[in-house]
Amino acid sequence: MNNFLITFHNIWNAKELRKKIIITLSFLLVYRFGSYIPIPGINPLGISDFIKNLNSGSKGLLQILSSFTGGAFNRASILALGIMPYISASIIIQLMCIVIPYLQRLQKDGESGRKQIGLMTRWLTLGLCLIQAPVYLISLTQQFIPFSSYSSILSNTYLININTFYGKTLFWLIGIIVLTSGTLFTMWLGDKITDKGIGNGVSLIIMSGIIARFPDAIYKEVLSKVEIGNRGFIVLFFEFLLWLLVILFSILIIQAIRKIPVQYVSHYKSLGSSSKLIQKKHQYIPLKMTAAGVMPIIFSQAIMLFPLTFSDYVSSDKIKSFFHLFQDIYGLWYNFAFFLLVIIFTFFYTAITIPVNQMADDLKRNGGHIPKIKPGRETAEYIDHVLSNITIPGSILLAIIAILPSIVYRIGITQNFALFYGGTSLLIVVGVILDIIQQVDIYLLNYHYDGLMMMKIKNRNSKFRYNNRRNNRNKNY
Repeated sequence: MNNFLITFHNIWNAKELRKKIIITLSFLLVYRFGSYIPIPGINPLGISDFIKNLNSGSKGLLQILSSFTGGAFNRASILALGIMPYISASIIIQLMCIVIPYLQRLQKDGESGRKQIGLMTRWLTLGLCLIQAPVYLISLTQQFIPFSSYSSILSNTYLININTFYGKTLFWLIGIIVLTSGTLFTMWLGDKITDKGIGNGVSLIIMSGIIARFPDAIYKEVLSKVEIGNRGFIVLFFEFLLWLLVILFSILIIQAIRKIPVQYVSHYKSLGSSSKLIQKKHQYIPLKMTAAGVMPIIFSQAIMLFPLTFSDYVSSDKIKSFFHLFQDIYGLWYNFAFFLLVIIFTFFYTAITIPVNQMADDLKRNGGHIPKIKPGRETAEYIDHVLSNITIPGSILLAIIAILPSIVYRIGITQNFALFYGGTSLLIVVGVILDIIQQVDIYLLNYHYDGLMMMKIKNRNSKFRYNNRRNNRNKNY
């Protein structure tokens, strides 16, 4: 506790770090306020009443869709789409950079190339918003909500009269514009947090949406166990203990790396008439056990949501019954398919994001080599072999974390709290917090280093002035 207070005191004393933290919290507060503003023509109370009457499988799906927006998706907020269109566009552009040579060249052009790729990502985000916004409105008013509940969801306002053709057209037009503008505004907030705040803005916005649901989840979990009696407090204790162990397990998976030792060739540097042997230090290549991060879980969830999106538009009863097997996120078939997809996408995403051939070429160009491995092709094969060996357990452990919410839900934990036992939510929160802690440590290290250098300069100046005064006294004598 004492170390925590000292760290907090150091953070507050570092003026630049304190300013960045305040800016970050201010932008996140603006985002949270925006997530409660409903789309014009939508009755938020009607949506909340409808969601309460859903079955556990459908409600769980809506909770997954809403987890990245802090409930804005369920509230039909102007920020209902959140930052997900931008993330989808970034993933698409990242995959295209591997296939399209022009984008590969842009990646190697440095800052100018990254700016062009960023501009392409933003334009693609706009296009995805124009597609996802009407799909969201259709799902909100027709698919998730039956026609009998339609009138309770849509409300007549002084701007829109839903009962007329003009009112419906205006509702759809305003809804699409508002949802698209909300995503662009969220993207702008993320960029401002990255530039002027601390941490990655997009990741912090996602984490804020996830954490916003945490107090309600804790409250409902405690309330459900209190109703049981004294036995409920014991069960609650073991639930929180298990949750802390899952967090520790997630941290170990995220931080786990395999170090490949690297040696550099010694060389002589001429110093006038003589030469000096320059011996480079031994280094290593860090390969993370889960190099793909949370991307495999996001890809897998996007595919598993396919039955929910298109099952009502299929006319064949056999296909509908097949899709129905995967609509319950706590069911056996959903989690079995989800488990396999996470493993497959972990290998796929790791293979396309870690350029082993380029790493081997860079080592050879810089005079480095792996001990007992020849430079060039054998080095690339060795790195690929090691990466495959560590990805196998990493993908299995990542898949276990992905399906863990469904497992703990089956043993009696409430839906809201079960989502924090694993999956994308827990991994994103843990990863972002670890990144923020690392950045804060770097700022504090620089702050103390600057302070130490200023003290050395002051001591040196005071010593210099003392010597000057002493020399002047000696001259006078």
